[in-house]
Amino acid sequence: MITIENLVKRYRDFELNVSLEIPDGQVCGLVGKNGAGKSTTIKSILGLIKPDSGKVVVMGKNTADMKASDKQNIGVALAESGFSGYLTVNDVIAILKNMYDDFDEEYFRHLCIRFDVPLGKVIREFSTGMKAKVRVLSAISHRAKLLIMDEPTSGLDVEARNDILDILREYLKENEDCSILISSHISSDLENLCDDIYLIHEGKIILHEDTDRILSSYAILKVDEETYGKMDRSYVLKEKKENYGYRCLTDQKQFYMENYPEIVVENGSIDDLILMLTGR
Repeated sequence: MITIENLVKRYRDFELNVSLEIPDGQVCGLVGKNGAGKSTTIKSILGLIKPDSGKVVVMGKNTADMKASDKQNIGVALAESGFSGYLTVNDVIAILKNMYDDFDEEYFRHLCIRFDVPLGKVIREFSTGMKAKVRVLSAISHRAKLLIMDEPTSGLDVEARNDILDILREYLKENEDCSILISSHISSDLENLCDDIYLIHEGKIILHEDTDRILSSYAILKVDEETYGKMDRSYVLKEKKENYGYRCLTDQKQFYMENYPEIVVENGSIDDLILMLTGR
């Protein structure tokens, strides 16, 4: 669905250089700290910025060659964009009708009612969470085969975040061949949604891993100085000095559980990957 090969975009104090792939029917998460390059990657995919070099292919076409008709099967929700605050959701419906040939008004209205989005109220009076719902509901309103979501849950409270994730989960159940690229720095949002995770840091992909494997095989080891000196560290991806000894990230949890029962082993998470592999 999306293939990026050696995409390079240079700014004065930042360079993006990434390769990644989102297959058909796959949900891929792009995680990393603020400023890591998530939004630049997504804007390059959408053709909103022109890369300095590299190749971006979306649904079989180079982004530079895509026409408006080619984008009918793409749904987009960007964190910093949305509809004018002076519009109502009823006004948005009229806009979406003109934008998408396959806009499903009944479906869109049903979801607005279900997730408590008022149709006649002007958007500038909405909460941050309500505005985010409008962006996501608009992106899925035409049954897009590819969804691109840039920080859809950023700045939201727990209830609003859960609503956004519920919308996406239900959409996936109803549209199993849909592919999604979703970026976030709230990694816990992605653990039960994504098939795999790309970790981006300082403009480069530093890890690509199946989400199931992250949750089942990765772990944090808490090791005292003596044990650290004697143990096999072949499967330690990164370590950090602590007052008790060392905090270590591994992708071979079972090996350390079986061979070093004295070590404290904590289940890994996407947050652990970010914190350990980005040097924090």
